[in-house]
Amino acid sequence: MFTHATHPTHTRQHAIVIGGSMAGLLTARVLSQHFAQVTLVERDKITDQAETRKGQPHTSHLHGLLAKGLATMVGYFPTLIADLTAGGARIADMGQGMRWYTFGGYRQQFQSGMIGALMSRPFLEWQIRRYVVALPNVTVIDECDVAGLLTNVSKTRIIGVAVTQRSQDNQANSLLADLVVDASGRGSASPQWLVKLGYAQPQTSMVKVNVGYATRIYRRKPGDLEGAELLMVAPDAPHGKRTGLIFPIEGERWICTLGGWAGDHPPTDEAGFMAFAHSLPAPDVHQMLTRLEPISPIASYKFPSSLRRHYEGLQRFPEGYLVLGDAICSFNPVYGQGMTSATLQAAALDTLLQTHTTDIGLWGDFFKAAASVVDIPWQLAVGEDFRFLETEGKKPAGTELINAYVTKVHQATHHDPVVYAAFLNVMNLMAAPTSLFHPKLLWRVLRGKPRKQPVVPMQETKAAYVQL
Repeated sequence: MFTHATHPTHTRQHAIVIGGSMAGLLTARVLSQHFAQVTLVERDKITDQAETRKGQPHTSHLHGLLAKGLATMVGYFPTLIADLTAGGARIADMGQGMRWYTFGGYRQQFQSGMIGALMSRPFLEWQIRRYVVALPNVTVIDECDVAGLLTNVSKTRIIGVAVTQRSQDNQANSLLADLVVDASGRGSASPQWLVKLGYAQPQTSMVKVNVGYATRIYRRKPGDLEGAELLMVAPDAPHGKRTGLIFPIEGERWICTLGGWAGDHPPTDEAGFMAFAHSLPAPDVHQMLTRLEPISPIASYKFPSSLRRHYEGLQRFPEGYLVLGDAICSFNPVYGQGMTSATLQAAALDTLLQTHTTDIGLWGDFFKAAASVVDIPWQLAVGEDFRFLETEGKKPAGTELINAYVTKVHQATHHDPVVYAAFLNVMNLMAAPTSLFHPKLLWRVLRGKPRKQPVVPMQETKAAYVQL
């Protein structure tokens, strides 16, 4: 079990975090190191178990945690991997464990040394929540709605929040704090609250993807999948829009999510779900589903657009207030970037609080740091989404040229573990996308003719990781 480290006497007294999901929990963990008291306010009821809450309809679907996110979480929760494993999660090498069909073939499986955790989102969040609520200076108030922000007379500083506690007969209270962090998610009220206080809203970037997916849970038995830990089948863009994934999760279960872009969404009836799986460009997912025993209904979820709020562009902002996580940027969930982005934003806040002798101007430095965190996953997600002709939004200059080269990168991963290792580093936010254009990688990507592979599962292979 995680043990909270002893810290010097706090000069900052009280912080409030709005939102008790992953971003809020990670933020509370960071703030517990810098404030004498941290209060986490959550609108849903919280219980000591892994469950999907009313305000989290997406958490019942397959979630990915990138290697960078896992490594950063472990820095704050040192026993996380051991506790996840003890609870039934699977820890796998990301190069060797993934059987991944994309761009006409299967990526070559190899020992990458890059570790990933495979579990359900509710289980991971429950583990993190257990650590955070056990911290001696963290208090959680659930079934509590934040009605608005409290300010000083000049409205230049946020001094707390007005709340309504539904668990206390809708009692209205004022909670005062030195710092308030909004980690309430995509539906954040911060833009509206800022306007009411006389501030400008942040500009927004929106990329409409019209993604929808459907998920079902299956019983897992030894021998269900040989030679890999998980399956992924990507669409043959731009004409193919369908994807399918099967991951192992705790409780000896499989989770299968089928998805599609541009309105090409999987049905939620048995026959339609299986027909959608059969239509994927590789047979692995469908063949495996025909052998598995379903143990849940089929649940659906729609994601209309990726949304980014550019708080870093504001010239005026109240002191004592920050926005973090999906409240800044919510990505197309197919790429599994959200939890890692929130983790890295919280870590950036940690660094700033260590170096700032005063909180004056903290908001400006934090929003610049958060924008730096968001830039790469946003670039990766938006670039891939614009492979589909139906995607709407501002397309970054050079997208077609970059995607043409990245297509060759994908195809090179079918047979070249060095290229695949470089791609995994970028996908997991361990390296910048520009690293794929390194001269030592360029010649490996461009040297040979693309090899057409049969659409059948490949045998597992091993190769040594090569550092560029």
